[in-house]
Amino acid sequence: MVPMCKNRENGQMKKIVIILFATFFVIPMMAQTVQYTAFVYTNDQLAHEIQVYNSEVKTNNSRGLGNSLLKASIDASKGIASGYVTSVVDLGVKAIADLITRKERIQQEWEQTVMAENVFVTQIHTVSGLTDFYSATSSSSPMDPTGMKFDGIGVIRKEGDDTVFYISMHIDRSKIKRIVEHSKFELVLDTLIISPTRSNLPNSSFDTTFRWEDRRDYTMNLSLTITSSWMNELTQIFDNQKLGQFNITIPLTEKDVDSNGFLHYIRRGNEEPKYKVVGSSFVVPRSYSGYIDSKGNAFPIWGTGEYQIAIDIKESCSITDQYSKNWKQNRQRRIKKANEGENVFITSWKFITSQQWDDIAKSWVITVLQAPADIISDEIIDNLGIRTDAAVKKTSQE
Repeated sequence: MVPMCKNRENGQMKKIVIILFATFFVIPMMAQTVQYTAFVYTNDQLAHEIQVYNSEVKTNNSRGLGNSLLKASIDASKGIASGYVTSVVDLGVKAIADLITRKERIQQEWEQTVMAENVFVTQIHTVSGLTDFYSATSSSSPMDPTGMKFDGIGVIRKEGDDTVFYISMHIDRSKIKRIVEHSKFELVLDTLIISPTRSNLPNSSFDTTFRWEDRRDYTMNLSLTITSSWMNELTQIFDNQKLGQFNITIPLTEKDVDSNGFLHYIRRGNEEPKYKVVGSSFVVPRSYSGYIDSKGNAFPIWGTGEYQIAIDIKESCSITDQYSKNWKQNRQRRIKKANEGENVFITSWKFITSQQWDDIAKSWVITVLQAPADIISDEIIDNLGIRTDAAVKKTSQE
């Protein structure tokens, strides 16, 4: 069953307006797909809470665009980073003269391969700007938080009907003051479902299942970056500015999971979360525009805020001493599989990204499909349901 996200203030289910899909092939011996779905939550109640606090403090301070925001650095990292399948024979460390024996060199090659298998990275990002960070325009200022409706994100991955990963983070209601007084917000962890044995590790076609007897120190790190572009009243354009970043790290051992290999966590009330979301972000600046009434009077107005998000998910682990001790036998099994012609190394990946508005669900749907270049086809795209009238962006990575 897919977990449902609920408003912690009034118990009402949140309205989800934006859905991001990331579908990934980890191929190898069978065409296996891995699908991530990310949600951008909105909540009209949040705007009311901000307004209540604003009224209580009775602030009369003008809210211009601060120098720290004007000097915000440009986030130049774009595109999609993803896991990759390592080679049995291609990764190696060349022996330097006679200082390294053949046995040591072969063992180092094996270790290099295994180290690469112990990391899987995925990125989910918007194709174009998401609109309406606020519910209405403002006649006050570009940083006016009135009507703010963005309320965090959630990410889910399923295998069939099973939810194997789910995380939900919302705006920290105990930090409303910071939104009003400093134009910054923070996120807090609400719900977490995670299982190392159902993760994307090891990132290899050779070992397809995470086993605690072979691997340890599983860690999942999720990073959320928010960027925006806007124009101020001087018609200065600020393009793709990084507003903030959030990070959460979840380290797990075998003792942390239940008999089914899962950790289930739900934050109760206003308790301190088990895992802390580190970081903060400025609220999205509103773009300036003006209008003239029927009498010819000019008035300033600021928009509803357009923004983009990028979610990076990194899974990593290390190997056990026993697995390392048996490296020779492990290496021989890998060589045997390679000699049998199994596809253990993929040289080129192709990515297809599409974004469209679902008028029935009132949602943005962004789909990212990743697969080896020699496997992806129009038939696969159609079967996965991402063929749209909108342009489909195709890229490849060698």
